[in-house]
Amino acid sequence: MNAADARRLLSLWDTQQSAYVAHREARFEAMLSVLELHAGDAPTVLDLACGPGAISDRLLATFPKATTIAVDFDPVLLAIARGALDGRARVHDLDLISDGWERQFGTERVDAVLTSTALHWLSPAQLLDVYTRVGRLLPAGGVLLNADHLRFDEQSPTLRAIAERHDTRTRQAGFASGALDYDGWYEEALRVPELAALGPERERRFADRPPQPLAPLAFHLAALRAAGFAEAGTAWQYLDDYVVFARR
Repeated sequence: MNAADARRLLSLWDTQQSAYVAHREARFEAMLSVLELHAGDAPTVLDLACGPGAISDRLLATFPKATTIAVDFDPVLLAIARGALDGRARVHDLDLISDGWERQFGTERVDAVLTSTALHWLSPAQLLDVYTRVGRLLPAGGVLLNADHLRFDEQSPTLRAIAERHDTRTRQAGFASGALDYDGWYEEALRVPELAALGPERERRFADRPPQPLAPLAFHLAALRAAGFAEAGTAWQYLDDYVVFARR
């Protein structure tokens, strides 16, 4: 698809996602700041479950000398990412629950893996498997940064209630300002003929992959340590929205 259509849909995606994540830009800034402080301004980054390219777009705008490899399994989002990134990144069709996906990168060094609002689609077993494969891909000292809502559990009922009220207000404000909701964004995207042709394939790929219960922070940290990471913690937090950090 042409770059103009792709950039428009990426912009609408950013607006749509910000209706669900109040401080989305702040967490992107935190991710990129931590990345630069740890790996410098010219890292090779794997943008895991890249969607339409939001992380890669910001990464390359902030660090022009960086190299980014963007992967996703949604053919609609991949087409937009290719158009929006316009040759600035290598974009690959990759299924994170397939066996051995990390071997597709061969001996290429990847300094960091970044992902945002994506891995909650995985079951706990699949999430542990992805973290394990990321650990195999990264060299010693390489880092993972995962930004997502990691919901409070029953041990924090007051914080959970506060976070739920905050989410409701964020959505109400976003939609009142004209943001599309998630389904509405896909409806808009599929009005583009090149993307409409990919709609049936997208439905086929995700027909047997229902949304999963959201794993709490404690599970992510335990899974990262079980996957062989030497260090796991949080680099940023606002209520139940986190940037999880892990170092090989």
